Formats: sequence, C-alpha cells, structure tokens
Amino acid sequence: MSEFWETKKLHEMSLDEWESLCDGCGKCCLVKLEDYDTAEIYHTNLACKLLDISACRCTNYKGRQQQVDDCVKLDPQNIKSIQWLPDTCSYKLIEQGKALPDWHYLISGERDAVHQVLGSVRHFAASEVGVKEQDIEQHIIQWVD
Repeated sequence: MSEFWETKKLHEMSLDEWESLCDGCGKCCLVKLEDYDTAEIYHTNLACKLLDISACRCTNYKGRQQQVDDCVKLDPQNIKSIQWLPDTCSYKLIEQGKALPDWHYLISGERDAVHQVLGSVRHFAASEVGVKEQDIEQHIIQWVD
C-alpha cells in the first residue's frame, strides 16, 4: 500500500498531511543573510528567537508570522521558489518526486531520528537573542547535507 506522500502532490494534501511532512530539523528557522548585489543566501547557526532548539519546534507556531517579520510560511505554491531550503527538506524532496529519507519519522516511526542522524540544528544552533545585527555575519556556516 502506498503512503499519502507517495501518491499525492503537495497541493493535494490536507493540512494535517502537509504538516506531518515536516521532519523537525529546524533548518528553515535559522537566520539567513542575503547579498543584495548577488542574491546569494548565507546560512547562519543562529536560530529564530521562537525556535526551541532542543525540540527543533517553534514555540509559537500559529502566531509566528505576527512575531517574526521575515518568517516564511511554506506552502505548495512557494516551495519551488524558496532556494534556501536544504536538500534534505521533506517538502522539497516530495516536490522533486524523491523519497523521504529512512530516518524521517513517517518512515522510521521515531521523531528523534532526525536528531540521531545529526540532521537537525539541535547540535549546532544558537539563539539569535542577544546577537547584535553587526555580529550576525560571524555566524555564517556552510550547509553539509
């Protein structure tokens, strides 16, 4: 029997199905910098002030866009255009017709598997709270997917 993520396009999924695709890595909640001349995106190890780094979950998911001006809500319409998502992002994988990784909890049944394979920000992120804007560049990292 096929699972919903194997048979449905992102835009065909219910809200619950859509939300269940999130693997809980927290990578989309890291602060990103954009070079306005080249449009290149630089990732940092700084987590949004709302991210519970240990759980890799937003502490105010429903109200996040009211609290964080540049919070991007992923949806089936914008998923293709968001270039800064990691290659391991479940939404990106499904959009590209690829399989979910074995560690994804929909496959493994283990919510902590993403952390066990070091696929989440739990092991390296720091909160953006208290970091001065001029110091953010010091936190630039390279993705290793």
